[in-house]
Amino acid sequence: MGERSALAEGLRAYGLIAGMWVRSSMAYRASFVVTVFGNLVVTGLDFVAILLMFSQVDSLGGWSMPEVALLYGLSATAFGIADMALGSMDVLGGRIRDGSFDTLLVRPAPVLAQIGADHFALRRLGRITQGALVLGYALASVDVDWTASKVLLVPVMLVSGAVIFSALFVAGAAFQILVQDAAEVQNAFTYGGTTLLQYPPTVFGKDLVRGVTFMLPLAFVNWVPAAYVLGRPYPVGLPSWAAFMSPLVAAACCALAGLAWRAGLRSYRSTGS
Repeated sequence: MGERSALAEGLRAYGLIAGMWVRSSMAYRASFVVTVFGNLVVTGLDFVAILLMFSQVDSLGGWSMPEVALLYGLSATAFGIADMALGSMDVLGGRIRDGSFDTLLVRPAPVLAQIGADHFALRRLGRITQGALVLGYALASVDVDWTASKVLLVPVMLVSGAVIFSALFVAGAAFQILVQDAAEVQNAFTYGGTTLLQYPPTVFGKDLVRGVTFMLPLAFVNWVPAAYVLGRPYPVGLPSWAAFMSPLVAAACCALAGLAWRAGLRSYRSTGS
């Protein structure tokens, strides 16, 4: 009962703070629309790079253009959702340095909700829109014999992927508490992770693929379940049922991220400023 009330309180605090930032950004609507469009265009340059590659080759690591677009769309959309929800957590290092993190600790609201909603940026809808557009193209173009399980797996991948990336943002924030900064380390795993997943696993070394599958299970965002959808061999020879493990992996990542966050808060020592 206590856990439920704490969760409800956290969601309420998150909604109130995020709503405040949304109202602030919507005060200048023309500027907001231009910013969202600019964000869409800038993030779209990643896919333009893939298009340029395919203007010179017929396949990338044995994967066709629509298949790579499917990986890209799944990764970009899932990450975009997590980035909009918790992407502002990379400001935590700055708050620790200037001492403003201490004020969050004494407010009557969960610290994680306050940090997650801090500077909530609705302009990040541009990244989600761009990823969804590529995903729509991929689903319409890819050569797949669609079954009920494959159709269901697409939204499962998006939700599970967003949760996995969100867990990475929380774990990265916990790491920032321990070292009192290192936002770049967090970004290497979050932004770097989504870039990695936009390409087929066959273009990377086996050791890297193993690490992204068993140590930092980003492969369950799209590589593993997408292999089932496309009828391709799984990375590192996983069993057939591994394609449906993404929700369980996401739940495990959340549990570990929660433990890391609590450990980070317990270890925090004020800067005194």
